[in-house]
Amino acid sequence: MSIQALEKAIEIAGGQSALGRLIDRDQKAIWAWINTTQKVPAEDVIKIEEAVDGKVTRHELRPDVYPKVKPMDKMRVTGGGKLNGSIKISGAKNAALKHMCASLLTDEPFILQNMPTTLRDVNFLTQVLEQFGVDIKKDADKNEMTFHAKEITSDFASYELVRKMRASILVLGPLLARHHTAEISLPGGCAIGGRPIDLHLKGLEAMGAKIKLEEGYVKATAPKGGLKGADITFPFVSVGATDNLLMAATLADGVTILRNAAREPEIVDQGEALIKMGAKIEGLGTSEIRITGVKKLNGATHSVVPDRIETGTYMCAVGLCGGELRLQNTRTNFLSALISPLREAGMSIEQEGDDIVVRRNGAKIKGVDIMTEAYPGLATDLQAQFMTMLTLCDGAGMISETIFENRFMHVPELCRMGANITVKGNSAIIRGVDKLKGAEVMATDLRASVAMVLAGLVAEGETIINRIYHLDRGYENIVEKLTNAGAKIERIS
Repeated sequence: MSIQALEKAIEIAGGQSALGRLIDRDQKAIWAWINTTQKVPAEDVIKIEEAVDGKVTRHELRPDVYPKVKPMDKMRVTGGGKLNGSIKISGAKNAALKHMCASLLTDEPFILQNMPTTLRDVNFLTQVLEQFGVDIKKDADKNEMTFHAKEITSDFASYELVRKMRASILVLGPLLARHHTAEISLPGGCAIGGRPIDLHLKGLEAMGAKIKLEEGYVKATAPKGGLKGADITFPFVSVGATDNLLMAATLADGVTILRNAAREPEIVDQGEALIKMGAKIEGLGTSEIRITGVKKLNGATHSVVPDRIETGTYMCAVGLCGGELRLQNTRTNFLSALISPLREAGMSIEQEGDDIVVRRNGAKIKGVDIMTEAYPGLATDLQAQFMTMLTLCDGAGMISETIFENRFMHVPELCRMGANITVKGNSAIIRGVDKLKGAEVMATDLRASVAMVLAGLVAEGETIINRIYHLDRGYENIVEKLTNAGAKIERIS
């Protein structure tokens, strides 16, 4: 820790007491940080950085924990022109991350094919798993990764590791199931609502786990002999809780029933991979999943399901820009809730073998109304892209967001580009305009960031998108894929 940096932060804040109030710490704690070798906790360092508006950075306060921040890349998109050509769809991020966590359940090698190996989230989770002793080998040319958790050498995941992505909490169930203890920081990720993990914890407690929340960490211990089967009813559908408890139940003693479970294709894919590993699972794709625990899981090889969110994103791009795209290595059957309103809006979408052909070569799309819902409803992860498509529609459309309470943060950025959008509560009315104009905009979360890219594809002039690290979390090689389809898009430093 740099004492000079802390003293500077105290001066900016107006004294030790003033800084203490800003970060919810008493003067005694701050005095100890200055006068002893005790280091400021990482969580407090971030609060201090925010309290002084970045005039003292976390790197200055704790250079041993926080590296010096490099200037962030931006993205430049020049509008105009239709999209034509082919785009190969990557393996689903939301499935790949689950599978990676499932590697903790076996001491044998677990091979994942069709992996989106370049995504930031995959790299973040790789670091978390390596902390536990998982040996990981990556073959980017083959889109393949091998995970070997021969021995779990640690059950601790620090805040610094976990804060970068919410999916890190999915290591909790597998660790408790096989290792019987875990200490995991509460997760971070996109700021699109509270998304508490109480359903994860209550489900594990129903399976016999003892859980304490202390200083931002989940400290969990399985009962003697391991987790026990349980009958668990979710009060509402939770993808993350279904993920965690599904994995935990595979090694539990007895039968676990998950009622009102999530039905997403990525969960079905996860279950199918676990079955290859020797798990006994029934009811995948339904709201009731039954898992009979086994003593041990084996290694396996599994190909990750295509990314339906990436598929839907490029469908919306064609709806906005016009043209014809062949989306390779994907399928329509897990996107019916999106394809139906797209066809209603005037688009042509057809499955041809392992590809989907998407066309809009005629008039402007018509305004349509949609509502996000748990699967098989329309995915909330496609809401921002659909809204962007509607900005140039004929007439108006309405979008109702029922999953997350804070997922219209892209609206002000779209309005800066000339969109006509009115938000009332959890609904947004989009009135079509004749054109969008390029502007400098900010990506607020993963899916909002790609919405800015889509808007830039049709806007007059240049659009500069800041904070594109969000894009790197979930869209593999997006610049190359769109460039090959005729878009003018590039990363800039």
